[in-house]
Amino acid sequence: MLALLEVLMLAIGLYQWMVIFQAILSWLVAFNVVNTRNDFVNMVGTFLYRITEPALRPIRQIMPDLGGVDISPLVLILILIFLQRFIATSLVPLVV
Repeated sequence: MLALLEVLMLAIGLYQWMVIFQAILSWLVAFNVVNTRNDFVNMVGTFLYRITEPALRPIRQIMPDLGGVDISPLVLILILIFLQRFIATSLVPLVV
């Protein structure tokens, strides 16, 4: 059971990095640093969008409009950090 919780913690950490990479890539595309016509950039962007958008969409629906500033990735990362801390402090001591 402890191994399962460790894998879950690792998956949450990996998902946090995907959210960060998606946010950075969206900034790079918005400021024309990278071009989505490049096949590799398009492939990576599509992958990250499909992975992160199902978690970001409900947060965007709840958040008020901040005038073009999207803080939903920050909110999602905070939720994931809380989830990791909850698992580490509440569930792991029960297993051990």
